[in-house]
Amino acid sequence: MASISLRPITGGPVHHQWRAIRVKPRPPPKGTSFAGKTAVITGANAGLGEECASQMLELNLSHLIIAVRRVNSGEEVAATLKKAHPDAKIDVWALDMLSYESIQAFAEKCKTLPGLDIAILNAGVNKLEPKFASTGHEETFQVNYLSTVLLAILLLPILSNKEHRKLQEPGRLAFIGSGLANIAGFPERNAVPIIPAFDDLSKWNVQFAMDRYSTTKALLHVLTLKLSEIVSSDDVIINNPDPGYTKGTQLLRESPTLMKPIVSLSKALLARSLKEGMWAYIDAVSVRGKESHGCFICDWQILPFHRVFYTTEGRKTAGRLWEETLQELSFASVRDILDSMQKKA
Repeated sequence: MASISLRPITGGPVHHQWRAIRVKPRPPPKGTSFAGKTAVITGANAGLGEECASQMLELNLSHLIIAVRRVNSGEEVAATLKKAHPDAKIDVWALDMLSYESIQAFAEKCKTLPGLDIAILNAGVNKLEPKFASTGHEETFQVNYLSTVLLAILLLPILSNKEHRKLQEPGRLAFIGSGLANIAGFPERNAVPIIPAFDDLSKWNVQFAMDRYSTTKALLHVLTLKLSEIVSSDDVIINNPDPGYTKGTQLLRESPTLMKPIVSLSKALLARSLKEGMWAYIDAVSVRGKESHGCFICDWQILPFHRVFYTTEGRKTAGRLWEETLQELSFASVRDILDSMQKKA
């Protein structure tokens, strides 16, 4: 059943964490293989992205594209992976999620591929200090939402082009999400217009910054739903998996000094290993089928979206956000791309 058809979750942070603790991570089933496939993984130079790259190569991925802001860092990871997997093709391509120009250049480069089967949009940030990108938007909102939307839309025609892919099955597009999305405060939801509200940093503090991360992950629910309504699962299967609270990631590296011992202790007691968290990625782009199209997958279950999107006002918020987003990205002709991807009656 699709996420939007489920009853919204009303529990708070404790309920969310308790559910995650009770769920045992599931490794990929025997026989899982990416042989003959090409995959892009953004942010694959560290943490879950790097672990995912390594595991997909173990599962016979033929061509890996590591998309990173700092190419030197990506080349270091690639060198290690090439030694372990000499038969695979491994490339490192520049991708700066703070730059619209870099995203467009990356997508143009993807068009030169013989085919693209999988895109895992893993890159994300959690900025505790307010900063603005060159686009004029706050960085966490820019990277986790606006830039992710742009990259996703630009990759859709490439992922759906079966003529250029060796395998006649749907492409795969996964936005890496978080269970924190369902407990986000989303204070900007009533603003009109809504995007400028994300650039109002007058109330910024550590608590606000942590909720900003959760809220941007809730915005991916809108992206997942809207794209699934436009794009057929016969062309591209689109979903939003959550790896869970995981050790070894860099998302909380900017935590205040006083919080770091607490974060370290909680990770030691509660967090999954990188390998266990990464299993959620493999599940989303290989194990799951068309039933996961347009779904938020958390703790190996299809879960509802943020509760606000089930209300009349929340649906208006989602529609307003989507229209503003398409206008923000109009320089890249995103409406034309989506029109070309429209489901056939």
